[in-house]
Parts: sequence; C-alpha cells; structure tokens
Amino acid sequence: MTRDDLIAAFLASNGYPPAAVEPLAQDASFRRYLRIRGDRPAILMDAPPPEDVRPFLRIANHLRGIGLAVPAILAADEARGLVLEEDLGDDLLSLLLDRGDAADPLLGSAVDALVVMQRAVPPPGLPAWDAAAMAATATGTLFDWWWPARYGTPAPQAARDDVAAAFTAMLQPVASGPRGFVHRDYFAGNLLRLPDHRIGIIDFQGAALGHPAYDLVSLLQDARRDIPLACGQRALERYLAARPELAPGEFLAAFDACAAQRHLRVACQWVRLAQRDGRPQYLAYGPRTWSLLQDALARPAAEPLALALNRWIPLSDRGNPPQLVKPQLVKPGLVKPDLVTSGPQP
Repeated sequence: MTRDDLIAAFLASNGYPPAAVEPLAQDASFRRYLRIRGDRPAILMDAPPPEDVRPFLRIANHLRGIGLAVPAILAADEARGLVLEEDLGDDLLSLLLDRGDAADPLLGSAVDALVVMQRAVPPPGLPAWDAAAMAATATGTLFDWWWPARYGTPAPQAARDDVAAAFTAMLQPVASGPRGFVHRDYFAGNLLRLPDHRIGIIDFQGAALGHPAYDLVSLLQDARRDIPLACGQRALERYLAARPELAPGEFLAAFDACAAQRHLRVACQWVRLAQRDGRPQYLAYGPRTWSLLQDALARPAAEPLALALNRWIPLSDRGNPPQLVKPQLVKPGLVKPDLVTSGPQP
C-alpha cells in the first residue's frame, strides 16, 4: 500500500473524503501537512518513519493541560505517523509581522504565552537541551557541514577541540541556570494569532528540558525576519517583569550565550538542509543568520566563542559557502513563507 493509500484510508476511517485535501507547507523535517476543507476543517500531519508523532501527541496534551492554545488532536495513527489535528487558521505571526502588523502586541502576547509555558511543571521524559547538547549540535553543524562545504576539507581536530572548549566556557550561565520546558523553536512561524487574540502554538514535538532564555532568543532574534531592536527590548523587559524570580544579570548572560549558540547552529544548518536534504532555498536566510551571529559574538558573554572562531574562521569567510549559492535560489520570491513551520531540527 502506498503512502497516499494509507492517508486515504486513514481519512476515510475518520469520516474525511480524500478529495477535500490540499497540500500545505512542508517544514525542515520530513513531515508534511495537508489541509482538509469543508464542514469539518482539519490539518493532517503526515510524518512517515523515522519521524515519530508520539512526542507531538504527548506535548500537545501537556500544553493544553496548562491552558495554552495548541491544536486539538482529532485522530492519530501513531504506528503510521498520521495525525488529524485542529486547524488553527492562517494568522501566523510570521505573516502578520511580514505584512507590517504592529510587532509590540504580537511579541507581547507571545511572551505572555511563553511565561505560562515555562512556569508550569514540565512533563516527564523530556530530553536534555543542556549545555552539552547545545554545544554538540552547534559544533556538529559547523564542522560536519559548513566547514567542508566552505573549505573542501575536513575540519582539523584542533579546531574542533578549541571551539568545543569555547562552548563549554560560554555556556556556563546555561549550565548553572534554571531549567524548564523549552519549545526549542519558539519563533513567529510556529505561533498564530487566534480569533480570541490568544497565541496558538505549533511544531512543539522537539520540546526539551533546558534554560528558559533559549526560547526567548528564538522569538526575539528570528533568522527569517528582522525584529526591530526596540520591540525586542520591550518584549525582553516584559518577560523579565513577569518572571521576578529570575536574576536579570544571570539571565541576560545566558540569553547572549544562547543567541551565539543558536545563530551559529542555524547558520550552518542551512548548509545541511541544502546538501543533505536538497533544500537550497533555506540558504536565503544565511546572510541574516550570520549577521545575527556577529552581533551575538560582540556580547561579553559570548567572548570565548568569539575568540575561538577568530582563531579558525576569518570574518570574510563567515557566510554561505559560495559554491552552494546560485542567484535563482536566493531570490525572496522563491523562499516559501512560514505557512506551517520551517524550524530547523538538530
């Protein structure tokens, strides 16, 4: 039985005619999404193995239980990787921001939802998104993908060791700080404004246990669009005001360290998506991501990583590997908007 046959049978068993299905956006994993129109609108997540829908179902139940707006699960076939979920609509914050809607209320609502998410007791069994995991994923995309694509040779072990040690030093505020639920891709493309003005949250299956600053970095320093600095600062202040139990100085050091880690990982992630997964369109986000990285490296908390990168990668080399970039691949019109999600996975 083909995948299309499995989907048709799954839909039919739940009372949905296959003819009512239309494709929606694919994200940076191997999942795809189908929208079902009609009297009972829904979204079908098609996540064939090795994708695993069980974390999505488990986290959806947790987030709904603490009062957050996530898609209701209408039906699921865990073994085959098929999930029917509530359609939360098209008002993604990414689309609203890109068309010029006021950023402050959108980011403010997203911050308020994030505070609720982080203050709740996390569900059991979340994987660690600690300093060690963060360092491993960033050095992996840097040296396993970006470096050989840029220089045509494997990275020297001395460079790997030097940058790994720099991450250990830089991420000390993360290692010693608070831990809690981390969405891991809490950015505008995974958040929706609902008719009741609450924030709908999607693409949370990669949730883990880590430092709360990480999700705030994802929201306020978006690799796909410019967030005005003043708006980002006001959102940061709103977050800290809502969480007086956090020591601001320690939190901001962790925030800057998380920013440097995330931007380096994601800048190199675009190369992996282009080479391994045949998705070169993501390279269009490279220039902004490398620029965000440079800004992050200028912060005192990121000094260990800045010094290590200066020893191995000249500033002039930091960007998309030239041989991967073709003009037709980086025209803005050829990069799909965040219709569902396009968040990078480790």
